Amino acid sequence: MNKPEQSTTNEYIERNCKNTRYLKYWSAAWVVSMAITLFAPMFVWDFNTLLTIIGVIVNLAIGFGMLLANRVYLRGLDEMQQRIMFDAMGLTLGVGLVVGLSYEMLEDIKLISFQPEIGHLVIVMCLTYLGGIISGRRKYQ
Repeated sequence: MNKPEQSTTNEYIERNCKNTRYLKYWSAAWVVSMAITLFAPMFVWDFNTLLTIIGVIVNLAIGFGMLLANRVYLRGLDEMQQRIMFDAMGLTLGVGLVVGLSYEMLEDIKLISFQPEIGHLVIVMCLTYLGGIISGRRKYQ
């Protein structure tokens, strides 16, 4: 590998590490803000409406920050990694939409007696995304 190629490779690796850290910090902040938004009204401020609304707004703002960090991360990947990620995201969106709507419909048509929980759909989407990433990496190895 000559010097210009090595320099470009090193820059790519440094940028990718920086973008990954940036995404990690935003993701961690979002998870913490979710926990605060959920548990603080019950255990800290006794369902004070103003504080709860502020918590929700802060959580949404941090969530959008995480989305922007994810965008920066994805744009910093090479073409093959972007392809793998976008394929997995497309699959996850489709599965989430189809499974989510079907799951909700099960209660409406009385095939299940419990209320569908969004957490169940999140688990399905996470597993679908993970499977899509693994499948994509194997496909392009």
